[in-house]
Amino acid sequence: MRTYLVVVDESPEAETALRFAARRAAKTGGAVRILALIPPAEFVQWGGVQATMEDEALQRAEALVTSAAGTLTDESGIRPSITVRQGDAVTVVRKTLEEMDDVAALVLGAAASGNPGKLVTHFAGADAGKLQCPVMIIPGGLDTDAIDRLS
Repeated sequence: MRTYLVVVDESPEAETALRFAARRAAKTGGAVRILALIPPAEFVQWGGVQATMEDEALQRAEALVTSAAGTLTDESGIRPSITVRQGDAVTVVRKTLEEMDDVAALVLGAAASGNPGKLVTHFAGADAGKLQCPVMIIPGGLDTDAIDRLS
């Protein structure tokens, strides 16, 4: 089965990438895996404060992913698998791809204007030739009709 790995955060371009991946999965009989990233925690001298900060970041990521998964299920009927991981975004995505041998494509959303984003810049540049799957970069400026037409 083809699995489309989508990295989600709170950006509008992540929603665009998720919609595209869901539509592709529905048309190809595939699956969607949502990867939510929690940035590495900054060191705080008091362990209790740091633990609270990490817990709050995890709760925000889980809420974001739950919302995205609900939208995806409502719109396409696909129930995604969900992974939440903490660490450097590039490292976490690379490690996730290494662990999954059924990924048909890494689907990333590019910002509608300006810098396309850290992951797009990295995986479409420095690591593009080293990946074991294609990278689909979905322009953040696409509206839902364009996404539906292109997927």
